[in-house]
Amino acid sequence: MKLQWNQIDWEKAEEQVNRLQVRIVKATLEQKWRLVKRLQYLMTNSFYAKALAVKRVVSNKGKKTPGIDGELWETVKTKMEAVRRLDCKTYHARPLRRIYIEKYGKKEKRPLGIPTMFDRAMQALQLLALEPVAETTADRISFGFRR
Repeated sequence: MKLQWNQIDWEKAEEQVNRLQVRIVKATLEQKWRLVKRLQYLMTNSFYAKALAVKRVVSNKGKKTPGIDGELWETVKTKMEAVRRLDCKTYHARPLRRIYIEKYGKKEKRPLGIPTMFDRAMQALQLLALEPVAETTADRISFGFRR
């Protein structure tokens, strides 16, 4: 029996991903870079990490904004299919959908690039693996562009 989107235990998913991120932080602090790379590989191939990446994409403000492929993940079937398709080895980014929005308080317009849902999910998945290293090695007193 295949696991369905509605059957995913999100608390368990968060817990497992968090545990793996803690292991990445410890390996980074000990400067065990080979272990860091292996743990990041585990993270990007983890079912729960992929599911959380898709969940992040389908639950944010841009969830109803399709990319150049016009694809939206609105049904449980498309969400699960997206989780199964997330594979870092065969990934190639698609072109951005370009739209122009008005600048705040001006008549001028500025370009805005909108990635596909799949590209957004892949970025979220990579963030789960890279953020622990970035936060661990970042300057302790500088918080620009950090969470």
